[in-house]
Amino acid sequence: MGVLSNLEPQNVFHFFEEITRIPHGSGNVGQISDYLADFAKKRGLFCIQDQWKNIIIRKEATCGYEEEPVVILQGHMDMVAVKKPDCDIDMAKEGLPVAVRGDEIYAEGTSLGGDDGIAVAYGLALLDSDTIAHPRLEVIVTVDEEVGMDGARGIDLSMLTGNRMVNLDSEEEGIFLTSCAGGARVKGKLPLATLEREGEAVEVAIGGLQGGHSGGEIHKERGNSNCLMGRLLYRLTKELSLGLLELKGGLADNAIPRETKATLVIEEQKKEAFRNVVKMVEAEIQAELSSKDPGVYITVGECKAGKYLCTATEDTKKAAAWLISLPNGVQAMSADVQGLVETSLNLGILKYEDGCLLADFSVRSSVESAKHALIDKLGGLIGLVGGSYTVSGDYPGWKYRKDSPLRDKMVALYERMYGKKPKVEAIHAGLECGILGSKIKDLDCVSMGPDMKAIHTTEETLSISSTRRVWEFLVRLLEEKEK
Repeated sequence: MGVLSNLEPQNVFHFFEEITRIPHGSGNVGQISDYLADFAKKRGLFCIQDQWKNIIIRKEATCGYEEEPVVILQGHMDMVAVKKPDCDIDMAKEGLPVAVRGDEIYAEGTSLGGDDGIAVAYGLALLDSDTIAHPRLEVIVTVDEEVGMDGARGIDLSMLTGNRMVNLDSEEEGIFLTSCAGGARVKGKLPLATLEREGEAVEVAIGGLQGGHSGGEIHKERGNSNCLMGRLLYRLTKELSLGLLELKGGLADNAIPRETKATLVIEEQKKEAFRNVVKMVEAEIQAELSSKDPGVYITVGECKAGKYLCTATEDTKKAAAWLISLPNGVQAMSADVQGLVETSLNLGILKYEDGCLLADFSVRSSVESAKHALIDKLGGLIGLVGGSYTVSGDYPGWKYRKDSPLRDKMVALYERMYGKKPKVEAIHAGLECGILGSKIKDLDCVSMGPDMKAIHTTEETLSISSTRRVWEFLVRLLEEKEK
């Protein structure tokens, strides 16, 4: 018996737990894709598994619903697979240790993958049912949404017959999303000269931050450990001669990094000065982030004397100066939608390897020209210090549709079921709707989902009661006839 076996709706949580047992981090979707294809085969459903491992499953309308508009249901099969430092689970090979706490489902020591495993579970539960009335269903499950929407970019949708799509990749019940920002991934590379120097190797770590999703939570202005490390390094290089031996921070370009560690080589007689600078910077950022990130800290490890191949002093300064100069966070707010972030970026991954400083950014904007202007700014800054950059995963925004029969139907149904109007909003986070909309003529799309917290982190949770309510709404939406 599974951990979630006693939860309602049973079929939804059965499939969700099945999904959590299969490793499905971005870039590791072979097993989950095969599971979905096998699911369709066992039930005699039409299924396409393409070269990218995207899945399309079709189920014909139930009796009396043949003339109703076809409904497309869409989500993605990959998750942001992150774990706590002391967790020994191999997320590339093992399932998730799912647990229940009150109204919440979580995974012990790892992210949960509610984003977007619950969408897949909803789709499977509908496809598996022989009692729910519905029009023709076309279920799209894409790969690698979390690392650039590569599946949505490559998928062929020419065989679809519907143009009304419910995207199930949202994390707040009662909010219907109708547009989102576009985005891109920028990878910067800065070669640094190295030399062998004798000194003390010491690790400094910045942690205790909340992190979060770089689209949904960028407006909260939480601390970014990679940017804070740049600030610390810059201050240190102003006072001391030092070399960079190791550097690693962040897990995904679209997740605000929570921890960054660097190993620096300093002069033996400068250990006290080094610690003084670190303490000063720690006090500053703790004061600045006392409300936004009250748990932030900087630790200094033990010094180890020896000879080390590390970055030259001047190149360490150059790297630190570049890092502290980089823009990060909210760059512009929308002039049309109150409270909506228009343009932002996130320095999600930072590392030093093979003599190069590598930095991965997630750039977002609801204004296409502003997105590319920000990419140009990053390119200009790295060009000034002799580095290079590449742009990948460029995807369009999802434009608001004034005339939307699907949105009107969903809003009216929500009011009847719950006695209040849902919120209809635009978001700064990226969704696949923009890309898929370029492949489906006249796409009418709304995004929805149950309550989730702290997605993309080890504190991720999924609400059980909200999952049930969203399921009930989805079933009623399909059952309600228009003709």
